Amino acid sequence: MAKNFGQFMKKWMTKNLELPQDVMMDLPRITMVGQIHIYIENHKGLISFSDKELRLLLKQGQLLIKGNSFVIKTILPEEILLEGQVDQVTYLNE
Repeated sequence: MAKNFGQFMKKWMTKNLELPQDVMMDLPRITMVGQIHIYIENHKGLISFSDKELRLLLKQGQLLIKGNSFVIKTILPEEILLEGQVDQVTYLNE
């Protein structure tokens, strides 16, 4: 019951106080520029990285990015900027 009430309150506050959903719901914000840059905010940590794959931990699940020639340009505790050829972005609910 308390969990449902908490979710209700977050949704109500987001709607009525005009707060961004990604902030209130603790969701990742993903910004892409074509297929060459992807910027992810509000992740919970780097799981794995190679020149063809990036995997990030989210509050619920994981984010998997596949492509080629990946280079991490910026990495901060909750933000990452990845450059390269982005072919696929997949949300894994694991």
